[in-house]
Amino acid sequence: MNPNLRSRFLGLLFAFFFCFLGTSAVEGHSPILPDELRMFQGQGAQIDLAIPVLAEVSVDRPDVVMLNDQPNSSMKVSLGSPLKLSSLSSGEAKLRMKLFGQIPLKTVKVNVMPDLKVIPGGQTIGVKVKSDGILVVGHHLVNTDKAKISPGESAGIQPGDLITHVNGSRLRDVHEVASLVEQAGKDNKQLQVIYKRNNRKFTVSLTPAFDKQDKAWRLGLYIRDSAAGVGTLTFYAPNQGVYGALGHVITDMNTQTPIAVGSGQILQSSVTSISKSESGDPGEKRAHFVKEGKTLGTIERNTPFGIFGKMSENPDYSVYKSPIPVAFSEEVKEGPAEILTVVEGQQVERFKVEIAHVSKQSAPQTKGLVIRIIDPRLVEKTGGIVQGMSGSPIIQNGKLIGAVTHVFVNDPRSGYGCFIEWMLQDAGILKGNATSTNLKAS
Repeated sequence: MNPNLRSRFLGLLFAFFFCFLGTSAVEGHSPILPDELRMFQGQGAQIDLAIPVLAEVSVDRPDVVMLNDQPNSSMKVSLGSPLKLSSLSSGEAKLRMKLFGQIPLKTVKVNVMPDLKVIPGGQTIGVKVKSDGILVVGHHLVNTDKAKISPGESAGIQPGDLITHVNGSRLRDVHEVASLVEQAGKDNKQLQVIYKRNNRKFTVSLTPAFDKQDKAWRLGLYIRDSAAGVGTLTFYAPNQGVYGALGHVITDMNTQTPIAVGSGQILQSSVTSISKSESGDPGEKRAHFVKEGKTLGTIERNTPFGIFGKMSENPDYSVYKSPIPVAFSEEVKEGPAEILTVVEGQQVERFKVEIAHVSKQSAPQTKGLVIRIIDPRLVEKTGGIVQGMSGSPIIQNGKLIGAVTHVFVNDPRSGYGCFIEWMLQDAGILKGNATSTNLKAS
């Protein structure tokens, strides 16, 4: 064939191909040509272009990825049929596709990660956390002989600040502050206070004031060092001995600032009753810590995606006794799913939900899913999503895909969820580009 005629022919074929590509996208059959494809070792995937053309497909690491169950590193295939990929070992491989054996179409990086399976939770847990310092939650006026003053406020200390040191001593307990303030007042000395605000350290000097009504020395600050509540366990990773829960950060109820964890525990908890959610009122699970119940795990981190720490065994009442696969965010689809949660006592149950929307996220963000409760039993019992349900694991197609995080106040049957991969990253068992802030003891 004449070289010029051959070039024109190939050009026409190439133009026809991209026209077909565009038409497919318009008709809702957009071909999947990702820049990167992620899989866990032992799992498979497929690329379904549905384009009736012949292509040459090759992989540079056949020891990592196998094409169409064949050991060959290169083969000719019809893009009208799905291209099957099987992961053999962890590592990175490059998948190259050429049209008509000559025209480069796409190079896809295939990232195969070590196999990871976890046990979904759903148990209601009690949460006790001690902050990494003393949290300032407000100001109050000290009634002195001369005037009503707040030494702390005058020194520039604000609600949400975390006091870490006084006179060089590291603070671990709120009761330590009272003795230091009392001694400084009696000695007529200033206190050297170090506190944190937005991860920046500040140092101030302040003089305690004597309250003539209480007959005690005061700083004019309301302070707290601990918090407690209930939530839901999301997963337990037996091979790593860690867990994840809640799906969102723990904040102080007064200042709404995230709590920097000094130490903490999660405990067995039992649901006693439920205040049903209604439009404008999210409702809540009412639960109590089980008397003489064992500690389930420690709290080491408090991040935008929940709390994480060590756990030595799978808690009781688990629906799943063995680990199941987890899904990357790009695997999650709109459609049916289920959540695991407790509505009475300690028994975990399955409930049907619908994934109404899936956000495309390449970096950690808290609102990845919109879910809707469709199970009539759960709607009857709770009205939808209630406080204390956050952290309830979401299962789709046999994989753990995420956790319930928030309720829509005006539509309590709907709410947000986060992708499980962001929680696994913050738990330290999945590598990634996590950008969330770990609030933990330094």
